Amino acid sequence: MPRRVHYPPSSVLVSRQDGGNLWVIPPREVWERSELTPVELMLWSFLVTASGKAMLDVLPQLEGGCVNYFDAGNWQLHDQAEPKGPKTAKAYRKVHMHLLGRSRTATDPSWRWGEAPKFPDFIERRSWAAKFERLRAEECQAIVGTVESLLTTHYGMHTSHIALWSTCHACRYPTLIEPGQAQIVCAECPLIVEPREDIESQVVC
Repeated sequence: MPRRVHYPPSSVLVSRQDGGNLWVIPPREVWERSELTPVELMLWSFLVTASGKAMLDVLPQLEGGCVNYFDAGNWQLHDQAEPKGPKTAKAYRKVHMHLLGRSRTATDPSWRWGEAPKFPDFIERRSWAAKFERLRAEECQAIVGTVESLLTTHYGMHTSHIALWSTCHACRYPTLIEPGQAQIVCAECPLIVEPREDIESQVVC
């Protein structure tokens, strides 16, 4: 099963108005994509590509723009990253694909249209990213719904390969429905006391 699309609450690399940033996480933790089985790699590639297409279809700020696909994991290997000290990629790197929306109207100097992205050094990454706004809940809902449709129609995936999802009762971002889950609350939100009855379970990557 392709794992999931993630909307980072921190360390956003592109502000939503400049194109937006999603992570696409593979079905299991690996340090290098070649460690995935052929089927895992195929399904994850479907998820990555469908997510990029969904961003282009859904986000007005990407009209006439594009998506950069960035599989990096460099900051995880810095000597000052936890746990501090020298690191090897095989021991500490975790593959995740950044989808970086590139808007023709981007205003941030790091994301000027027609230029390569400009990333900061490790020690400056938090202050650099602090001003960026992540994609809004309604934008992510629309993206995930489009991804679901693309996976089943264009890529011919069976629904058994696609995890159940709904919107978080608290923040309204899409979230996976875990087995035995009493309330649909994402990992970022505290458990809420009053369950809501207006959430319809759906399917997601």
